[in-house]
Amino acid sequence: MTQDTRTAATSQNWDKAGWRAYPRVQMPDYTDAAALNAVEAQLSKYPPLVFAGEARRLRAQLAEVASGKAFLLQGGDCAESFAEFSADNIRDTFKVMLQMAVVLTWGAQLPVVKVGRMAGQFAKPRSAPTETMDGVELPSYRGDIINGFDFTESARVPDPNRMLMAYTQAAASLNLLRAFSTGGYADIQRVQSWISDFAGGPEAARYAEVAERIGDAMAFMAAAGVTAETAHDLGTVDFYTSHEALLLEYEQALARVDSTTGLPVAGSGHMLWIGDRTRQVDGAHVEFARGVQNPIGLKCGPSISEDDLKALIWKLNPDNDPGRLTLIARFGAGKVGDNLPRLIRAVQAEGANVVWSCDPMHGNTIKSASGYKTRPFDSVLREVREFFAIHVAEGTIPGGVHFEMTGQDVTECTGGVRAVTDEDLSDRYHTACDPRLNASQSLELAFLVAEELRARRRNGGAAQVIKAG
Repeated sequence: MTQDTRTAATSQNWDKAGWRAYPRVQMPDYTDAAALNAVEAQLSKYPPLVFAGEARRLRAQLAEVASGKAFLLQGGDCAESFAEFSADNIRDTFKVMLQMAVVLTWGAQLPVVKVGRMAGQFAKPRSAPTETMDGVELPSYRGDIINGFDFTESARVPDPNRMLMAYTQAAASLNLLRAFSTGGYADIQRVQSWISDFAGGPEAARYAEVAERIGDAMAFMAAAGVTAETAHDLGTVDFYTSHEALLLEYEQALARVDSTTGLPVAGSGHMLWIGDRTRQVDGAHVEFARGVQNPIGLKCGPSISEDDLKALIWKLNPDNDPGRLTLIARFGAGKVGDNLPRLIRAVQAEGANVVWSCDPMHGNTIKSASGYKTRPFDSVLREVREFFAIHVAEGTIPGGVHFEMTGQDVTECTGGVRAVTDEDLSDRYHTACDPRLNASQSLELAFLVAEELRARRRNGGAAQVIKAG
């Protein structure tokens, strides 16, 4: 039986509305059923935002990551905002991700698969269903696709019409990203000049040697006649979108059947992931995700058991297809060693094909002395180092990194070469949910990871990646 035949047989036991019969968490209770039904009906008639062939291409590229032949860079907003939506913000985040990808390509000597948390990352799980301010308790803000950020009773009522606004913004974002990816903006020579500008500044001078080596490589290729004009791949990039599949009414409405294979595919984004709070084996989110053919991510926090992980692996990837499932570890600096080895060994015991990725953001959130929620840059870097060091020790492949970041010059995470302090946080703290790395911090992190990737390759091969400490 071929893989497509096996997958088709699995899909026969799945329906895109089947999740409604399963327990659901972290989802809103809409008070106007008629309005919700009308929005779902309207969305179901809209074109999909992404296409099945694109999702299949990403899945094939992630299979290369799983085998150690490529590296995954996934990053973008914690939660996209209707108010902050602009072409400049999309461009700036895309620009930083291109720079990070070139630096990581230099370090790993591998292709970098670029996946943005963009064009769909509108919903956020919350640790509590309500929040209190000045003695007033209201429902928690769950992302612009669900309710409003303003702390008023009317804003916090879930509104299904927000799904239509999210679709429109996602479609516009994808249109611009596709233009940037293929229209010359992603020319590697241009990206290299941006990197040199960053490394030439007084704060980032320590990275000048890496930038110079990348520049030398570009100059050599140009001298050899390899330019964007002569080699199409140097002027364009594959750039994919991803988001947490939290609001299942939206996901169901945009699910389609691939005309090529006859299999269901999520039309809302190239890659979907299941959060650490919604990964119940018999829950609605897992039930929906198991049926679509897109690459699926699974957030793995400290509370996940080996038995649950094994059950989730086979429920989400019964054919053990490389590139289908990415396990995104998120523990917190200093806690990786207590959790990641047992999960790696469980996966190894099952013989499961997965991509291992590191999310060093969610486990490192603290409340600063100034009262702002923040993430220290040093803690983020430490968790990345621990993640790679443990994979070295276990003989497995650390496949990628997953950052909450933005191209804007925000002050939300402390530290980095520009030394954002607790007192600086109030200057440009724009996030609606979680603190993001700014452009400088994101690129600095890419340099630090690339330096050690490079060192490990010199000292013993691709599996020897980053040394802890």
